[in-house]
Amino acid sequence: MNDKDTFYLNQPEPNSSCFLALRSLLIDVHPEIEETIKYGMPCFSFRKKPLCYLWKDKKTEEPYLLWVDGLLLDHYRLETGSRKKMKILRVNPNKDLEIELIQSILKTAIELRIN
Repeated sequence: MNDKDTFYLNQPEPNSSCFLALRSLLIDVHPEIEETIKYGMPCFSFRKKPLCYLWKDKKTEEPYLLWVDGLLLDHYRLETGSRKKMKILRVNPNKDLEIELIQSILKTAIELRIN
């Protein structure tokens, strides 16, 4: 078992299933998206440049997507919090993933990397 698999399998349910579904969703959007582990969390990169990370809120333990170029992404569901450049998209592990929303934000983040 590698570090990537270990991260997902060490998460309690329903987070484990949620993270695995997010992983599949992110990887399936574009063939050049690669997954690594950075800072102990899954990192998804496009052409060797990070797009987003998967992590969980310290208080609620709920998963979220941390968008590297969040400052440049404009969507009302993205939260800045105390971050200066990154934004997060909270994901409720007990509900269906908002596939179209996540894909839309990811495609915009990829376009930022291309241009």
